[in-house]
Amino acid sequence: MNVNRFFVWAVSAVFSFASFGASADERSAAEIKQLALEAILENPEIIMQAVELIQRREEDAQQQAVQNVLSGQREVLEYDPNAPVIGNPDGNATVVEFFDYNCPYCKRAAPIVKGMIDEDTELRVVYREWPILGDGSVFAARAALAARNQGKYEEFHWALMELGGRATEASVMRVASELGLDEEQLHRDMNAPEVDEHFQTSARLAEALGFSGTPSFVIGEALVPGLTDAESLKRRTSAVREDQ
Repeated sequence: MNVNRFFVWAVSAVFSFASFGASADERSAAEIKQLALEAILENPEIIMQAVELIQRREEDAQQQAVQNVLSGQREVLEYDPNAPVIGNPDGNATVVEFFDYNCPYCKRAAPIVKGMIDEDTELRVVYREWPILGDGSVFAARAALAARNQGKYEEFHWALMELGGRATEASVMRVASELGLDEEQLHRDMNAPEVDEHFQTSARLAEALGFSGTPSFVIGEALVPGLTDAESLKRRTSAVREDQ
C-alpha cells in the first residue's frame, strides 16, 4: 500500500473522528483540507490509527476472499481428476502442493512430503504442476504429466525432484530414458489438451488463493506459502482429521 493511499484513508478517518459542524459539501475544498491538516497536527496518532484500521479491514477482506475460494473450489483443489495424486487416493487427509521442478525450495520440500507419504498410510497428496521458472520448468512439467499415460508419474516426479542442477529438455529426457519411458509417446503426450488444462487450472487457483511462488500448500482451511517443515505439515493434517 503506498503513502498516498495511506494519506487518503487517514484523512477520511479524520472526518469520521472530528466534528466540523457544517457538512463537507457546505465548505470549500481549501477549508476542508485546512481543517483536516489542523486535526492531524493536533492528533498525529490519528494517522497510525487510521492506517491500522485500514490494514485490519484489508486483512479481514483478504482472509474472507480466500475462505470463499476454498469453499467454492474445494472439489477442484482436492479431487480434480486431471491432477496427479500420490499416496493413498482414498486417504482421509489431503495436502495440495503447487510446485515447480526448478524451484530449489520445492526440492527441499520433496523429501519432507515423501517422508510423510511413506509413514502416513491415510495421506493423499495432490500435485499441482505450476511451472513458473522458465522454459525448462514448463518442459519438465509437461513431461511429468505426460508420463501418467505410461503409469510412471510418481517415479518421474521423484527423479526430477532429485535431479542435480536445473531441469532442461536434455536433463528431463535423460531421466525419461533412465526410467524406460517411451520417448516418442512422451513427446506426443506432452502436447495433449489435458496438460494445458492442468497448467491453466493451476495458475487460476494459485492466483485466486494469492500464492506468489512455490512451494505453496493447501491443507484443509490452511494456506501454507513457502518452504515449511514436517511438523508444521503434520500439525495441519491432524487438524483436518479432527475437523471431520
